[in-house]
Amino acid sequence: MKRRLSALLCALTLALSLSGCWSGDVSDDSSGDFWEETPPVEADTSSTLTPITSFALPYLQGVTLDPITCPDGMQQTLGALLYEGLFVLDESFAPQNVLCSRYEHNDDCTSYTFYLRDGVSFSDGSSLTASDVLATLRRAQESERYSARFANVASMRASNGALIVNLTRADSAFPALLDIPIVKSGSEKNTVPLGTGPYLFVTDSDGACLKQNPDWRSDGTLPFERIELRAVKDADTASYLFSSREVHLLSADLTSSTGDLRSADTALTDYATANMIYLGFNTQRAPLSDASLRSALAGAIDRATITTGYFAGHAEAARFPLSPHSSLYPTEMASTLASPDLAAALESAGVTESCPRTVTILVSESDSFKVSIADYLSRTLSTDVLTVSVRSLPWSDYLTALQNGNFDLYLGEVRLTANWDISSLARTGGALNYGRYADAQCNTLLDAFSLNETDQTARALYRYLAQSAPIAPIAFKTASVLTPSGLIDGLNPTVSSPFCGIEGWTVHFDKG
Repeated sequence: MKRRLSALLCALTLALSLSGCWSGDVSDDSSGDFWEETPPVEADTSSTLTPITSFALPYLQGVTLDPITCPDGMQQTLGALLYEGLFVLDESFAPQNVLCSRYEHNDDCTSYTFYLRDGVSFSDGSSLTASDVLATLRRAQESERYSARFANVASMRASNGALIVNLTRADSAFPALLDIPIVKSGSEKNTVPLGTGPYLFVTDSDGACLKQNPDWRSDGTLPFERIELRAVKDADTASYLFSSREVHLLSADLTSSTGDLRSADTALTDYATANMIYLGFNTQRAPLSDASLRSALAGAIDRATITTGYFAGHAEAARFPLSPHSSLYPTEMASTLASPDLAAALESAGVTESCPRTVTILVSESDSFKVSIADYLSRTLSTDVLTVSVRSLPWSDYLTALQNGNFDLYLGEVRLTANWDISSLARTGGALNYGRYADAQCNTLLDAFSLNETDQTARALYRYLAQSAPIAPIAFKTASVLTPSGLIDGLNPTVSSPFCGIEGWTVHFDKG
């Protein structure tokens, strides 16, 4: 989705992060329902925009660019031009081969062999090996950023030029987890480790920059021979340089708040993420121990208002726990799936005029954006016999309450992996199964989906989850790539990289 932001879009704020945590404020008008993005206005032509005659990116000077350990944000964006993974995820989160030429797996999808693409070299001219891939993945397995992807990995080894991975249980979509950028083994302690990407980090007489990698496998023509780098101290500085047209691309979470683009004439291209906002239920506490009531509450959520209002369009409504961009998302079922009538479900659960109940949504007070959404949910889900209130706690207390089961409902966010494994949320004993949901049939359906991800297994799983409702998915957030308006045609960012398909870009520099 591509849109244009007005030059006078005051209060639009950025978080320069591809994958970091978010927070933000949503102002509540007198109706208490939602806020609107500032409508477009005519750009102020009284001041002349700085001509763009070259392309520049911001970076944190002296801070590691190692894709496993670097900070979220600018370094990750820059690293997407320096490093590549075995796969890259496309717009539907499907893995496309990059450093991997092909792979094989056994019948039950518990053992994979990945073969590397021939002729791939690191930026120093040395050949990519399976040992390099193994070294990076082992570091990723221990990292905060990627460790969740390896929860099902029993062992990894390099053998005869291939990477062999054994899993503890079946996963037919495991390759979707391997868009992890690979660096040359032994170079990871360098500020700029060696990669196989289309550009090299160099410092010359004009300063730090990226130059085309002569050893890069060429599938097309790169749009820039040289990319200038501008050292910044923080995200606010990068936002200022973007607004003054001194840097020309930012990856942003527009629901967060760290910078200002008042002077920017900006083109915005959204892309899907795997960050799911959801409402969780304590299935061990009445009246939410009643599955029909949970399902009725999940069906009563006004997802459209939340996505278009509270997220200002930077999220997409989701009835099920996978991105609507996934080819497996059952769109028709999402629109036709019937939920139990809330009034009838309340009566069946014993919540009546003579026996009214109050339940509370738990939310972290450090995230005022989520607090506002929880307030909206409390108003819209309350009835004559059921009062839904909100309790906000400091983050550490919020997390402790979840872990101890001291809640009725909670508003949460989780970054799912691209194989859409929700075992941590819905499997008996799952690490994020705070509501103590335990259902043998759900476990069986999770196993069937993991073994063979098809439309049939997806529909069976998601229909059952809608009925038993251990959680109520609300939306998947989108992130954005911002560039000066009119500078680049052909942007096609994905969750793997803002530069996906860079060979197809057309750049329109101003005439000098």
